[in-house]
Amino acid sequence: MTLLALFADIHGNREALDACLADAQRRGVERLIFLGDLIGYGADPAYVVDLVAGKLRDGAMAILGNHDAALIAGCDSMNSAARASIEWTRRRLDKNRQDFLAGLPLTAERGDLLFVHADAAEPRRWTYVTSSLEAQRSLRATSKRVIFCGHVHRPQLYAAATFRLPKARRPATGIPISIAGSGKWLAVLGSVGQPRDENPAAAYAIYDDTAGQLTFLRVAYDISTAAEKIRAAGLPDILAARLFVGR
Repeated sequence: MTLLALFADIHGNREALDACLADAQRRGVERLIFLGDLIGYGADPAYVVDLVAGKLRDGAMAILGNHDAALIAGCDSMNSAARASIEWTRRRLDKNRQDFLAGLPLTAERGDLLFVHADAAEPRRWTYVTSSLEAQRSLRATSKRVIFCGHVHRPQLYAAATFRLPKARRPATGIPISIAGSGKWLAVLGSVGQPRDENPAAAYAIYDDTAGQLTFLRVAYDISTAAEKIRAAGLPDILAARLFVGR
């Protein structure tokens, strides 16, 4: 049995990431997978980048997110708060850290699993998978049996269907879901550092690749400290306020 911990959309939130990693360690996780957006919004981008880079040296995997890409290529298409956070973050990451982000791949694979930040059909377009139609598009784009993605900041699970659109479900927290067998699945993870499903607890998931079981998890963390750091940095207040309400 190998337990994989899956983390998406950390967004520079040190407190949320540390809480999720500690929870995963207590659960005996053996491999870490980071599904992009290490930076943006939060006040600890250097800490998060350094931590993930260190985990990669220990066998973890990481892929590129749209905020990571925006730091390198520009953020003109983003809203004003996101642009402000990217510009602030750029000034706080040295060349080595920026080069690390620039070198992350758009996708990664492990056996019959595909890891991508957004849509699997065209990863670089950063399309949000928020409907059965978009899930179907991703599932048809790969021969891999299970796709894990982030980007949406709201947990969702889609089961492929032969003659209709994939069936969507909102997974319950802490209850293992069997995705074993020959069917195809797409799992949209919640966000570690900035949840948007009206639950402020940090979100991540664990996949048992022997039993074929996926468990969506939530972890309480020190939101007040994370928010105080955002405000102290002079970042837009909304980036702090939304942490408390999960929106």
